[in-house]
Amino acid sequence: MMLDCAVIGGGPAGLNAALVLGRSRRRTVLFDDNKPRNAVTQESHGFITRDGIDPQEFKRIGQDELSNYSDVRIEKQRVHRIKKEDGQYSVETESGEVFYAKKVILATGFKESLPDIPRVHEFYGKSLFGCPFCDGWEIRDRPLAVIAEDQKAVHMAKLVSNWTDDLIVFTNGHHVISDEEKDLLSSVGITVNEKKIVSLIGQGGQLEKIQLEDQTEVLRKGGFIASEWIQAATFESDLGYQLNEQGGIETDSMQRTKTPGVFACGDTRIAGASQLIMAASEGSMAAIAVNAELLEEKFNGMKM
Repeated sequence: MMLDCAVIGGGPAGLNAALVLGRSRRRTVLFDDNKPRNAVTQESHGFITRDGIDPQEFKRIGQDELSNYSDVRIEKQRVHRIKKEDGQYSVETESGEVFYAKKVILATGFKESLPDIPRVHEFYGKSLFGCPFCDGWEIRDRPLAVIAEDQKAVHMAKLVSNWTDDLIVFTNGHHVISDEEKDLLSSVGITVNEKKIVSLIGQGGQLEKIQLEDQTEVLRKGGFIASEWIQAATFESDLGYQLNEQGGIETDSMQRTKTPGVFACGDTRIAGASQLIMAASEGSMAAIAVNAELLEEKFNGMKM
């Protein structure tokens, strides 16, 4: 059976894309290996009617809603290879099963590459986070840290200052903030510490102190990390899409990539911290664009 669309990735972008496609009566398979970027996240915020929801519960609800649409099928498999063949796409899973689709939506997202700091994984997702809009409210008014090893440090510091007046930027031994920028941050009470971090101190994932290379310990009760972002997709492909300056897949306003028939949405395209509601919105837009293309092809074919 030829699919109208293969959706790769089962996060909010992929789920919403599959929902809109299902409601458009499009034969769709959603591929989901259940290895989300936010696996360490205990609560997701910023999505109206779902504020504070457990991410796995969000996914369960989404998959349950998709079961109402007979044209949508969920394959809990990792995609191994995608190839373009005679104007269509073959999607091969790790088990060797092959599906054929007219269109492909990439919603595989990103994964974070955290700085090389001892114990960082113990605290990430519990008291150290990546997105102030997602988790800033829960740690507001505490003494916070921004840990950033590149030029994102100043931007993140400005952003996090919205939730606390007690903020220190730790660059972990890197000199990435100019004197002018330091003066700017200092003018609003933000300190910059360029010493290398040798350990994070705390219990149960709750940060208490940051230990530096000179053995000094700085009291901090949480914070944010400016991570590196890497495309989560590991499949082989000859799709030929282009990446933007942030490493996300380049699309137009309708989520179309440079490769005809291939769309991208959510974190896959944004390349950085985002929110569920933004990813879901982009999934909806990608599905609408897929439906529009399929309709155009249908009626153009009737002219011939």
